[in-house]
Amino acid sequence: QVQLVESGGGLVQPGGSLRLSCRASGSIFSINAMGWYRQAPGKQRELVAGITTGGRTNYADSVKGRFTISRDNAKNTVYLQMNSLKPEDTAVYYCNADVKRTYLSGSYNYWGQGTQVTVSS
Repeated sequence: QVQLVESGGGLVQPGGSLRLSCRASGSIFSINAMGWYRQAPGKQRELVAGITTGGRTNYADSVKGRFTISRDNAKNTVYLQMNSLKPEDTAVYYCNADVKRTYLSGSYNYWGQGTQVTVSS
C-alpha cells in the first residue's frame, strides 16, 4: 500500500505565502511524476503544477510566476511554495504521484487526502 500525506495548508491573507509538503510512504520502488491539484467549491479539480523525476516542471497559467514546485527524491516528498496568494487560490489542494511498487510492476496513480488553503483578509 502507498500513502500520500499532505501538510502545510491553512489560512493566509492575500499577498501571503504558504508551503505545502506531501510525503509518499509505503511499498515504493520508484516514483515517476508528482504533482499538485486543487479543487474549489463548485469547480472541477485542476492541475496546479507537476514535476518529473528529473525535475522538469509545468504550471497552470494562473499560478505561473507565483508558485514553485520541487521534490526531494530521497525523501519521496514533493513541495509547493505558494507566494503572492490571491483569494481565488482558495481550494483544497491534493498531492498526486505516479508510483511503481516493485521493479516488475506498472505505475499506479495515488492521491493524498487533501489540505485546505484559504486566502482571505
